[in-house]
This record gives sequence, structure tokens and C-alpha cells, in this order.
Amino acid sequence: MGSSQSIVRNVGKKVVTSQQMGLIAVIVLLTTVVAIVAGNETRPVRTQQADGTWLKVDQTHNRLLNADVLVNYAKDTSFIAIMAIGATAVIISLGIDLSVGSIYALAGVVGAMVLRHYGPVSGTSGGMAVLGALAGVAVSLAVAVACGLINGVAVVGLRVHPFIITLGTMLIFRGIAFVSTKGISIGEFPVPLTEVIKSDLGLGVGLQPVPLLVMLAMAALGTVYLWATVAGRHVYAVGGNIEAARFSGLPTGRILISVYALAGLCAGVSTVLANGIYGAAACNRGEGYELNVIAASVVGGASLTGGRGTAIGAVLGAMLIQLIEQSIITLGIDQNYNRIVIGLAIVLAVVIDQVSTRMTASRLAMAARQDRGETHVAIQPSQGD
Repeated sequence: MGSSQSIVRNVGKKVVTSQQMGLIAVIVLLTTVVAIVAGNETRPVRTQQADGTWLKVDQTHNRLLNADVLVNYAKDTSFIAIMAIGATAVIISLGIDLSVGSIYALAGVVGAMVLRHYGPVSGTSGGMAVLGALAGVAVSLAVAVACGLINGVAVVGLRVHPFIITLGTMLIFRGIAFVSTKGISIGEFPVPLTEVIKSDLGLGVGLQPVPLLVMLAMAALGTVYLWATVAGRHVYAVGGNIEAARFSGLPTGRILISVYALAGLCAGVSTVLANGIYGAAACNRGEGYELNVIAASVVGGASLTGGRGTAIGAVLGAMLIQLIEQSIITLGIDQNYNRIVIGLAIVLAVVIDQVSTRMTASRLAMAARQDRGETHVAIQPSQGD
């Protein structure tokens, strides 16, 4: 009985002191402070009466904690968080992917071309509209995974640092998106796609929970993959020490290719949701998302030195990054400051990670010295010998 209580107590202590709990505490604290500082506002809202007529009434609500802001916040967080889950897998493997925003754009516009072909302009309906929506989704995902595979194969095959490879593909993928669309937005999608992704699922008018639910599902799948599968543990092994992983017989090249393909898949899922929400795609979509995605991963606990990170941490990091941006908007601060704040958050997260790594290494070294000292004392002959 005492042993069980000790295990529960130790697990509880780890949960309370974990980085994820720290992030949750920061998110709650920041939300509370911004909500208090922002204050309330009163504005007219149209409500339908029992007789079917519409009446304007004044409603007072908090500038941050209201339905409109929270719906947009959840939607924007979902796009970044899903991509951050894939980016976290790459960072765990000691890589980096700067092309995630460009993959998001390219997969979006290519899928949009297919969707428009089957959309309202072509006069399709019923089964053909559903088929067109599925085809557009499949093409978006396929293009995104192909882009990820290109990144992975280039990193492994050319033996060039992933920063350089993905910096190049970031420009290439974005350029292809511009050339293929000539800078024109592509819309007119089949109704089933937008209806499903914009559906309120009966929860209330104006709510769009599908992106949020997909984000939670991707976080769960990412957690299972990284922590409960052999393939996921191999990713940690490669990021922790690639030479040791190679000498252990792990197919390091295949593992690295797989994580970049996973990052591409996550970007594809995100852009499918964006196509359904906005009903259009453009070649400039996702510009600057690289910073937000990497920031979400790093702030969420992914170490740029490899071998550490979680899918849940990536989601929490995305929530914090988007909360910072939303807070700046809510408080009426110049939005150009959000890049400064996010940049500072990245630097701070990396510094904390480096300090934590050094402290852990120091503790391990001290423990090793103590063990050697205890062993030395244990083998000393007694004075009576």
C-alpha cells in the first residue's frame, strides 16, 4: 500500500513540476492579466425574438473573453499547433524545417485547383461534389507529404544541414505556388468541404469546432506515435545521438526522411482545414508561419539540441504564441510588436533549455563522481588486515 502511494505521489510530483504544467500556468496567468487590463465593452447585438422578429440589444462582454475572439483564437491556434506537432518531430531528430509555411501554401493552392474544378462553377452537385471535396483533400495531403519527402531525401542524400536545405525549399515551394496561380486567389469550392469544416456540430451558432477537434486528435496521435511506438522512440534516439543510433543498427536515414514527411503531412492537414474555413487559397498563405511554428515547438519544450520534445508541448506552445498575438490585438498595441515578442520568446526558451541541459549534465557528473568515491571507499582494506 505504501509503495502504491509512493508511486502515485512521485507521478503527481512529476506532473505538477513538468514543463507542460508550467506552460498551462503561464497561459492562464496571461489570459487573466490581459482580460483584466482589456476590460469590457458594450455593443449592439441582433437577437431573434419568439415571434421571429429581430431586435437589437446592447450586450456587455470582456474584450478578450468573448465568443467571437475565442472562436478566432481557437481556429488560428489549430492551424499553427497542427504544423508545430510535425515540426517538433523534426526538431527532436536534431533537424529544422523552415519550409513548413511554403508547404502549407503550395499544398493549399494545388488542392484548391482540384476543388475549384469540382466546385459550384462547374455545376456539379451531390455525389460529384463529395467526390470533388475528397479529391481536393487527397491532393493537398499528397502534395504536402511529397514536399516533406523532398526535404528529407535532400537532407539525407546530400548530407547538407537541414537549415540550408529547407531554406532553399522554402523559396522553391513558395515560388511554385506563385507561378502556378499567377498570384490569384483560388476559390469556388464544393459545398460539402466547407459545410463539414465550418460545421458547428450542433454546439451553437457561430462556433467552428472542427479545426480544434482535429488539432486535439493530431496531438493525441502525435503523442502515441512519439511515446508508444518503436518508430517514435527511434526518433528520440536519432536526435539524442545519431552516431550511437547508427552503430545500434537503426536506419537513421529512413527515420530522418520519415520525420520530414510527417512535418509535411501536418502542414497538409492544416491547409485542408484552412481551405474549408476560408473557402479559398492563395500563394501568399502562411507567410511568416515558419517563425510561429518553430516558436511554438521550442516554447513547448522541443530542444534544438535534439532528443527532447512532445506533441502536447507543441500544442501548448502554439496556444501561448497565438495568445500573445491575440493579446496584442485586443489591447490595441501596434501589431508589429508581435514579431519582437515572439522572437524574444524563442531566445528565452532556448536559453532556459541550455541552462537546464547544463544543470542536468552537472548533476549527472556529480552523481558519477560520488558513485566512484563510494566504490573507492568500499574497496579500502580495513586496518585489521
